[in-house]
Amino acid sequence: MRVFLVDDALVIRQRLTKMLATLKGVQVIGEAEEADDAIQAIRRLRPDVVILDLQLLKGTGFDVLKAIKQDNPAPVVILLTNFPYPRFRQKCLEAGANFFFDKSTEFQKIPNVLLQLSQAPRCRRESFSLRTAP
Repeated sequence: MRVFLVDDALVIRQRLTKMLATLKGVQVIGEAEEADDAIQAIRRLRPDVVILDLQLLKGTGFDVLKAIKQDNPAPVVILLTNFPYPRFRQKCLEAGANFFFDKSTEFQKIPNVLLQLSQAPRCRRESFSLRTAP
């Protein structure tokens, strides 16, 4: 499973990379800290999963989410944010995010979600959401 990281904080990207390196079959194929760079790289590299923050240096995670969810096939998107407000959660899920996690309390859920996704056929991954995975 190919994963792309989008976060303005280098320390978060490094922490995710280290965590994901322990998962068999999961490979971080790129990362970005700005919305436009992320969109271009995601479209070029075509990852299976994008782990995305809402706060970016230039642009927002909403910008990235809306753009990449128009692609076919669209990657599974895991929103990982310090802004877990209900209105943001709803807006992200309506825009196509498959998961929405709070960085401070749900960071450790990511490996389990990726393992579940890696076991699902590609055609079913896009339908995964908070309602279909613990």
